[in-house]
Amino acid sequence: MSEDETLRFPTNLDHAAIVARLVKVRAAAQAAGLPEFAARFEAVEQMAKGQIGAAVIGALGWLQETAEHRALARELEMVAMNLKNL
Repeated sequence: MSEDETLRFPTNLDHAAIVARLVKVRAAAQAAGLPEFAARFEAVEQMAKGQIGAAVIGALGWLQETAEHRALARELEMVAMNLKNL
């Protein structure tokens, strides 16, 4: 992807779709050797709406410091745009 490209994010993800994406983020983080990051989304399937929002925002803040995990950041940015749908 070039610097001039933008991603189109779906803004209509429902609760189930948001949780499914976060489960994928958790698995990707574990596969990337980031167990402490993956732990942010441990049991995301049972988290309350506010807990999910806080986990996503906190994880995005952590990822700002690490450019090598851009794919995780993109996925979380997409989820963040949909938090209103929780």
